[in-house]
Amino acid sequence: MTDLGLIRDVEKAIAQRSTGGRSDMLRRVTDLFIVGSGRYSDDEISIFDDVIKRLAAEIEQTARALLASRLAPIPNAPPGTIRLLAFDDAIEVAGPILTQSARLDDATLIENVRQKGQNHMFAISRRASLSEPVTDVLVECGDRQVVLSTVENRGAKFSEKGFAILVSRSEGDDELSIRVGSRTEIPKHLFVALIAKASAIARAKLEAMHPHAKQEVHRAVADAAKRIAVEKLGGPTNGEPPIEASLSSEEFEAKLRALATSGDITQTIAALAAKTKLSPEFVDQAMTETRSETILILAKAAGLSWHAVKAILLLRAQMHYISQEQISRCFASFERLNSATAQEIVKFYRARSQANPTLRVPSSHEANKYRH
Repeated sequence: MTDLGLIRDVEKAIAQRSTGGRSDMLRRVTDLFIVGSGRYSDDEISIFDDVIKRLAAEIEQTARALLASRLAPIPNAPPGTIRLLAFDDAIEVAGPILTQSARLDDATLIENVRQKGQNHMFAISRRASLSEPVTDVLVECGDRQVVLSTVENRGAKFSEKGFAILVSRSEGDDELSIRVGSRTEIPKHLFVALIAKASAIARAKLEAMHPHAKQEVHRAVADAAKRIAVEKLGGPTNGEPPIEASLSSEEFEAKLRALATSGDITQTIAALAAKTKLSPEFVDQAMTETRSETILILAKAAGLSWHAVKAILLLRAQMHYISQEQISRCFASFERLNSATAQEIVKFYRARSQANPTLRVPSSHEANKYRH
């Protein structure tokens, strides 16, 4: 290889104490490699690798950064030099290599994550492609910026373990929840878990992204909300409703409204069931329905005011996102609903659920149909 005649001058440059002389020689050797990189054999690349590493050992950071930016896109760049630059403490040097170089295998990337800092992880998260083992360590060890960048990377692949970590880290973070939920390959059970942890705002956006999963989303959120309530409050301990249905209307409503406002799902359901003489299971189904119609009927039959009804609707928002516009529509429906009609429908509900407790909550249309 005639081009390598230049390398004979390297020993002289290395022997010199002048950093400028080393930098100049490094630039010339790098130029030589880049121009002919496509035709060099592995042995010839190994020679360049040894020379460049020796020249780069004591040059300034700006020169190392320039070297990194020039070698990073080269597919067959000298591997030893690439590793040296990738583990440089200065992110200005390591960054281009970690983001672009095809010479870094998974083991090296994982080692880099374990040894270096968040800036190095962020650079890795921006690679054109990332394997599952690499994303596993990034989402485990990275800070929020690293995790968001990794999730946004459409060339990244995630294992089930990685998605589980992401779901856990998404709790209380709407932006991360939405980005994790936008990954179409997320396993169904982990998407459901993500939805159950998400805020109402994030949940609404995720439902819009996955309209086909809407029913599963509602069911998951309802189950999670009930589980949290039971774990937190333990539910009624003696099997009796938390509010006596025989209380005056004013007293009953005040206590029910206080329960709903405090987020006590379990005891709100039990109280409403006692007042309407329906099973808690039936009222529970009504609370977890997508539509609020049945709850409006039960509330009207129980003689509740709109203020109490609104508290129950907002409690349901833990299971189904509800907008101010929807609340306004519910108010209009509640005002139009006749108390006597609501009581007749509840009688139908009661008879139907007693005949077959496993039946779903019927619609008001069905109730009216069978009532006549």
